[in-house]
Amino acid sequence: MALTSNQVDMSVKLSDNFILKNPILTASGTFGYCDEFEDYTDISSLGAVVTKAITREPRTGNDGQRVLEVHGGMINSIGLENIGIEKFIETRLPILKAKNIEFIINIAGASQDEYMQVAEICEANKIKAIELNISCPNVKQGCLEFGTDEKTLFKLISNVRNVYKGCLIVKITPNVTSVEKIALAAQNAGTDCISAINTVKALALKLYYDKNRKQFVKTRQIQGGLSGKAVKPIALGVVSRLSQVLDIPIIGIGGIYSLEDVFEFFAVGADAVQIGTANFTNPDISGSIVNQLQNFMTENDIQSIDELKLMLKGTIK
Repeated sequence: MALTSNQVDMSVKLSDNFILKNPILTASGTFGYCDEFEDYTDISSLGAVVTKAITREPRTGNDGQRVLEVHGGMINSIGLENIGIEKFIETRLPILKAKNIEFIINIAGASQDEYMQVAEICEANKIKAIELNISCPNVKQGCLEFGTDEKTLFKLISNVRNVYKGCLIVKITPNVTSVEKIALAAQNAGTDCISAINTVKALALKLYYDKNRKQFVKTRQIQGGLSGKAVKPIALGVVSRLSQVLDIPIIGIGGIYSLEDVFEFFAVGADAVQIGTANFTNPDISGSIVNQLQNFMTENDIQSIDELKLMLKGTIK
């Protein structure tokens, strides 16, 4: 007898105290604070929503052009614009809690103290899960400088772990020589889960030749983080390498636009995925993939995500 949708177990355990109903999440910086997308998709169907990065004080972000579409994706240099943790707790946290959904607060900082302060506020407000942003390439201070040296990262996570007891996720960068060393340092310091990858350092510009002046003219230039379909092979490679050395769950991120993309991340060792840039062009994509995943498992008598992952991992030699 074929399974029904109610008989399919899509749950994923990221830590002892944080279990998602399915493995489809939204990536930080691509889904706002969640209610912005309610007119487009059923946010209650998602495994979890990851908020845009939150810092101790409000940030206005970078000046100048901050987003440029490129072949296979986009480059952003937003610079972590956000309302700050206190305003977030006052105005956005009640909205998130009222939605009765799982959510993860992405936090960033310019110093170890700032990370700890934000994490401590999250602990005081009983936020179940936070994602440490130690990999954003678009800010002058903080984030990436913590995510490229394993000793610095170990100290940061150890300090955060001392003040925050919930599910601790660390989002790592591909912009290092050894992602394995960085991820192992995070695991050894008490991280519950790794999310990978953040954006790839990139630059794009637009030029034209002015015949009258007999010179090239630059019309646009942006240096920041590349995301979208172009980074999927990089992300798959990172997740594959991490799955061979880590004992904690991995959330795969990078160029996911379809259920087939999700399957590829499961095949290389991801336990869940975050959908990012695709939200900008198809704001219903995350909810749609949840439905597609459930239908696929039901139609093919696959009882659990663990069973599905086992089948997919068998395709990799």
